[in-house]
Amino acid sequence: MTPAVFRQQIAQFTGLLAGKPLDRALDDWLNREHGVASGSYLALKASCEAGVRAGWLCDREGGGIRYGRIFKPADDLHGFSVDVVDMQDIAGPHHVHPKGEIDLVMPLEGDAHFDGRPAGWLVCPSGSAHRPTVSGGRALVLYLLPDGEIDFTR
Repeated sequence: MTPAVFRQQIAQFTGLLAGKPLDRALDDWLNREHGVASGSYLALKASCEAGVRAGWLCDREGGGIRYGRIFKPADDLHGFSVDVVDMQDIAGPHHVHPKGEIDLVMPLEGDAHFDGRPAGWLVCPSGSAHRPTVSGGRALVLYLLPDGEIDFTR
């Protein structure tokens, strides 16, 4: 796995999301069609784990969280930016999603949940806000942000 191969994988996946509203229906569809038992979920999780092991994903650390924006928004990614974080029993900084956020929750240790959700997808609509929290273990979380927009609050 390389960043270039990962980008192609993400680009194929974001093609499925292009133009869809970030809402409960998308959350339901992602978990039904691309949930934890699906080939797409397993492939994305394996790629993220490989990228972390190789050192090109989650290559920064702050406040006990390993993180990194691997790709800025681009046409081939259908306008999404791609970030991956590695969190264990911790809450991250509060922020707002001006255009929404799509999260892929990938537990690594224990019964890790992200914002109370188990392995799978979480879609946050436009204007939503949270303090991203992993509890019950360790998880990787992949974030897809439309136009890369995120506003950290104080």
